[in-house]
Amino acid sequence: MAQAVLLILILGIALLVLITVMRAVRVVPQQRMFVVERLGRYQRTLTPGLNFLVPFMDAVRAKVDMREQVVSFPPQPVITSDNLVVSIDTVLYFRVTDPVKATYEIANFLQAIEQLTVTTLRNVIGSLDLERALTSREEINRHLSGVLDETTGRWGIKVTRVEIKAIEPPPSIRDSMEKQMRAERDKRAAILNAEGQKQAQILTAQGDQQAAVLRAEGDRQARILQAEGQAKAIRTVFDAIHVADPDPKVMAYQYLQALPQIAAGSANKVWIVPAELTRALEGIGGAVGGLISPNTGERAASAAENAAAAEELEEEARQVAEAAAQAAREAAAEAHRAEMATGVPRGLPAGDAIHASSILGDKAGDNAREHA
Repeated sequence: MAQAVLLILILGIALLVLITVMRAVRVVPQQRMFVVERLGRYQRTLTPGLNFLVPFMDAVRAKVDMREQVVSFPPQPVITSDNLVVSIDTVLYFRVTDPVKATYEIANFLQAIEQLTVTTLRNVIGSLDLERALTSREEINRHLSGVLDETTGRWGIKVTRVEIKAIEPPPSIRDSMEKQMRAERDKRAAILNAEGQKQAQILTAQGDQQAAVLRAEGDRQARILQAEGQAKAIRTVFDAIHVADPDPKVMAYQYLQALPQIAAGSANKVWIVPAELTRALEGIGGAVGGLISPNTGERAASAAENAAAAEELEEEARQVAEAAAQAAREAAAEAHRAEMATGVPRGLPAGDAIHASSILGDKAGDNAREHA
């Protein structure tokens, strides 16, 4: 019986020694700080490593994490200056710089930081409208960081960064903002489309301008070449005429043949009988006389041929005279109508023109008969 009691006593003493040793030895991890109280009063702060305490007198009051911590606060309703309620999520980065102050200066520093963040956020957002609040996150972050760092400094806490995670406006406001954004994008698309069409029209106009300039330049070169060709042809004909040295009688006959074409123009309002026509007819008569004048023997030999040539010349001269008379009558009628309309005499009188044409025709026939 006594041995059993002794065994129990020994086990109790061993257990007490074990508990005492466990309470006297503390191993503090890295980046941790243990606040130790002795009989309810702050004694010291245990640093990382092996530390010894006085058993049953020293107690660990708080275990403080010295690493930087991240806390995400739940969404908070905030009213803007234009009376719109928005929900704001914030994220806070902080670290404890003084474990003693963080333990004794405030009961719950994390809750205090959350409430301070909410109140500061309401003050800042309350002075901004919705549009500015949505676009001024950097300004809000700086303001929150300054206020929190100034207030939490006496708690032994350093606020390193404050971030606004989300700003959620009401659903109706979001719909309006989406419509506005869609309208803005449609506007930008229309502007870009118009700019593209403008550039396309400008390029098309420039291309048409260059094409027109090139076509005009081509037409100019073609006309220059055509004019040079015509000038060369005229020069060639003129040189050929001078080299050939034609008889004046031939030129007179050509003039007589061109006379109906001069009178046949539809734009001719006044037809003037040239004085050279008489000389041309005389030249034709002289040419016919030259064919039959050398001697009487040859005249008798070619009488039939001369008679036929005379008849042909007479007929041709009569046709020329009739054409001239017709052209003169038409010109006279036109001149008479113009004179009746304006009261101003124009051109050759109808009687004179017809009389001149008949005279020319009679003279041409007489010359032809005389030479025949």
